[in-house]
Amino acid sequence: MLPTELTHCPILYQDRFLLVINKPAGVLSHPNRGRGERRQATAFEGSYDPEARCFHGGAGRVWLIHRLDQDTSGVLLAALDEQTAQRCRALFEEQAIQKNYLAVVRGTPTSPQGVWLDHLATTHARGAVRTTVLKGRPPNAELHYAVKGRSEEHRVSLLDIRLITGRTHQIRVQAASRQHPIAGDDVYGDFSLNRRLRASPGLRRLALHARRLSFRHPVSGKDLIIDALPPPDLAVMLQALT
Repeated sequence: MLPTELTHCPILYQDRFLLVINKPAGVLSHPNRGRGERRQATAFEGSYDPEARCFHGGAGRVWLIHRLDQDTSGVLLAALDEQTAQRCRALFEEQAIQKNYLAVVRGTPTSPQGVWLDHLATTHARGAVRTTVLKGRPPNAELHYAVKGRSEEHRVSLLDIRLITGRTHQIRVQAASRQHPIAGDDVYGDFSLNRRLRASPGLRRLALHARRLSFRHPVSGKDLIIDALPPPDLAVMLQALT
């Protein structure tokens, strides 16, 4: 579907209650609080109320339900009224929305599939957000992965990830803590790997894509499966792995 005045991002699904877009890499889910520099592109149009997590634009209001990192592309869910927003957020809290990602990582995990459990802590300082793994604490972050392909030439693997929780930078930090940083990650990644992949096959972005959301519509009760195809700037890397 084509963009509307509510968003300039490609629309994957829209009805009276929901708006689901395919957020490009480089676009913010919402404006960064307290940033004084020029306004960067955001997923939806209008001014943003961080308390209500709502965009107010000339075409109407859009409630942001979850977020993706700026450099992550893929499926992003929003609601078109406050009651639906509350229902959607409850679905996330109940882990009733399944989130699937594609990630290209350095090397190959020992097991072809598995579960990563960690305790993550996030800090905010001088405009930067960083997340770390704290050892010896009960897990608050969980994901399930399966290896879907690998490239001996580039020494990377493709993981299909089902994200159970939704911590800040969760996939990036859990992967990096296991010595499998995501390709193209300029915060937690392997900078020599990033340089190599920029040269060939031309990867110039974070290799992380939210490929699917699956959930029951909070109003109609209909089962929804919403997919976002990988964009061309990531597809070049994926073609080497499948």
